[in-house]
This record gives sequence, structure tokens and C-alpha cells, in this order.
Amino acid sequence: MVTGYWHSRETFGTVDGPGIRYVLFLSGCPLGCAFCHNPDTWGRGEKTITADAVVKEVLDYAEFYRPDGGITISGGEPLQQPDFVAEVFARCHEHDIHTAIDTSGWAPRENIAKILHDTDHVLFSLKGATPQSYAKLTKGDFTTIRENLSLLAERKRTTIRYVLIPGFTDDALNQAALIHLVNTLPGHVDIEVLPYHTMGIRKWQELGWDYDLLDVPAPSSAETNEFTHTLQEPLPDRHVFC
Repeated sequence: MVTGYWHSRETFGTVDGPGIRYVLFLSGCPLGCAFCHNPDTWGRGEKTITADAVVKEVLDYAEFYRPDGGITISGGEPLQQPDFVAEVFARCHEHDIHTAIDTSGWAPRENIAKILHDTDHVLFSLKGATPQSYAKLTKGDFTTIRENLSLLAERKRTTIRYVLIPGFTDDALNQAALIHLVNTLPGHVDIEVLPYHTMGIRKWQELGWDYDLLDVPAPSSAETNEFTHTLQEPLPDRHVFC
């Protein structure tokens, strides 16, 4: 019986992949993003759930998920529990349920290999487009992230989810780097621009942690739309949206 450590779940998700989705948030993440809105998922904790229990609940709501929706496993970082993800996805495929993983890509390549066969769609959360911005915002290594993104994009439909953070990821250098990165990736990669928000600050405060981006404002709709528009022009064959 394959068991995973989990944080929470949604049975009617609409923003984590196509259609209506069952979204399972696993616990445990080593990336330590400075703007994380769910820092309470970093630790693995003690809550566990079996693959059987997840699939049973997905099938209870299957009429809402077929044919356009499915299941998304998010986190935390789901690639920290690849055996569990692979088992859930394989079981869901037996019932024609579409599968998606929402990942930062911060994991060993062997973990990625375990989930590839039964993953339909990758939502890749890119925390910055340059080594410098990545180092300011995370504990990860940008070279590893780029390599893992390329590995996934070559084999699976991939959507890059790029968080627009004023003063960190919204400058011309990051924008040019993002365009170059997408143009050099194998396969067809879409881009979703997500405006930074401050809704996670309360959780940091409840945990007694310092939030280093306390003075960083959320970008306006106009700023987000302008950044998205400037990506669309040099990437005419990509789906760029916000």
C-alpha cells in the first residue's frame, strides 16, 4: 500500500490545470521560496493518505472531472514523493482520469523519471528566469531547475507558471531571459503569468517567521497585462496568458 504525506485537498479546483480538478496538496518542500503563500507545507508533518483513498475519492467525483478536467498533485513539492505520485496517476489512468503535476522542478532526475509515464500535463512553477533572481528568492540551484524543466518539456505538455514579483522577476533582464529560455526548450511550452500576492504573509506571521518581501507590493493588473503582452510578441507560437 503506497502512502503519501499530505497537507490538504480540493475537490473542485479550477486554477490548477485544465477543467475542473481534484487537487491534492502534498507536504514537504526543500525550496524555501521567499514569497511562498503556503509555508505550512514545507515540513512533511504526520498526516498520511493512501493512493487507494485518493483514487476512491477522485472516482466519487469523476462525473465532474471527465472529460476536460482531472487530478492535479501539488504541494509542497510533489516530486519529493515520486512513488506515491506515480501510483496515484497510474491508478487514475486506469479510469481515464487526466493527470497533472504542479512542481518547482527541484528534485533529483530519478524522481522525475518515476512520474513521467502516467503524467499528462506539467505545471512548472518557475521562481525566476535568471540565476540571480532565483538565488534571491529560493534555496534552489537554477542550473538544476533549467535541466529538469528541459527534461519535462521534452516529454510532456508543459505550462510554465511564472510569478511576477516587482523588483525581483519583472525587470527587462528577467523578461529577456524568460523569452530565451522558452525559445530554447524542446516541445511546446505555454506560459502563465501569475501576479505576486501577499495573502501568505499571515501564515508566515503565525509560524513566527520573518517575511523578507513585506514591503513588496502586488503588481497591478495593468503591469501584469503589459508584461504578458511583451512576452506574446516574441513568442507568437506560444500560448501566453495571465
